[in-house]
Amino acid sequence: MTDTTDDILTLLPARLKEARRAQGLSLEAVANLSGVSRSMVSQIERGESSPTIATLWNLTRALQVDFAGLLEASETVDRIDVLRARDVPVIDSKAAQCTIAILSPPEDVGGHEVYDISFAAGGALISQPHAPGTREQLTVLEGTVVLTSGTAEDRLSPGDTARYAADVSHAIAAPGGAARVFLIVKNS
Repeated sequence: MTDTTDDILTLLPARLKEARRAQGLSLEAVANLSGVSRSMVSQIERGESSPTIATLWNLTRALQVDFAGLLEASETVDRIDVLRARDVPVIDSKAAQCTIAILSPPEDVGGHEVYDISFAAGGALISQPHAPGTREQLTVLEGTVVLTSGTAEDRLSPGDTARYAADVSHAIAAPGGAARVFLIVKNS
């Protein structure tokens, strides 16, 4: 292989992933738009598979990016993606008496999700089982919560962190007063 070929094989996966993320598209969305399977899109983005010209053409059309531009060398620029507090998507659940701030990027839904949840006194977030193998990690920032996972239950205070199965019925409750938690959901 030539240096140019090596450069293209190194650059292409990152450029495709960057283009997908810039548009806030999931792997599934790109698969639907391009006709390329989700697993193939993922393999290409990880550099585990080299796409055919036809596959690359379909992906660039779906992502609305310039085919030739993907392969052009560009200066590497250090970058920090910032989600300002005013732009954080928030779900206000009146029934659960809680507010859920979604901190993870849209493309991470179903993979690795991050939430900042504030409970009013008596609030409770009751969840049905997620996909098999899903785990959650919860850290209490303020107040006290009662955590239930299946038949297990524990009371957590500020600074406590719990890791538990989320592929069973589970709940986070703030029975004694307002509380705030940081929640990470990791789907397998």
